[in-house]
Amino acid sequence: MLTAKQRELLVFIQRKLEETGISPSFEEMKEALDLKSKSGVHRLISALEERGFIRRLANRARALEVLKQPDDVSATRAPRMRAAANDAVVGNVGAPRTVPSAANDVINLPLHGRIAAGVPIEALEGQQSLPVPAALLGSGEHYALEVSGDSMIEAGILDGDYALVKKTNTARDGEIVVALIRNEEATLKYLRHEGGKIRLDPANGAYDPQIYDDHEVQVQGRLAGLLRRYH
Repeated sequence: MLTAKQRELLVFIQRKLEETGISPSFEEMKEALDLKSKSGVHRLISALEERGFIRRLANRARALEVLKQPDDVSATRAPRMRAAANDAVVGNVGAPRTVPSAANDVINLPLHGRIAAGVPIEALEGQQSLPVPAALLGSGEHYALEVSGDSMIEAGILDGDYALVKKTNTARDGEIVVALIRNEEATLKYLRHEGGKIRLDPANGAYDPQIYDDHEVQVQGRLAGLLRRYH
């Protein structure tokens, strides 16, 4: 059995997930339930977690998942929650449910070292990881590389940025790729096919394109996003 406040919080979390895809903050939960402090929210969440109604998603910031709803949730909802009654999905505990993923999930991508945005340098394999908001990534497997150099500055890619790369071995002309050259060095450049050759174009007028035989270049991934830290 859940208390009235536990039921109210459960419905509020579910409604926020369905409306925004984002778990409510502790401040939002405190205000929605008219609680005096966030410690009360912590106690309610712990109680719901112990009873198997919600779970906290590991390694993800402020992310909760609703696993089930009580049978009588619609009849016991607090008055301030009634306006959202038609928006919340309710049903039997054992009924199949689709719960939205929280848009503020954080994924730890493998950080494979530094990649040149100027002269090609070796892409180092490393054991570090980089926390990245899931909303920045699409489907598929991704990894991160730290950018070194300034040859892509006209594309908005600066020295010290983190390139978020989708793993793939194919790319279209004009896409920014991680290109492995002669199985030894990697660089971040625009990809072009030109007369049986591969041309890797910088985005900086101070640098010349790099031209290789087709068999000398392997696409290791396509640029999917960037992260930048301000110091």
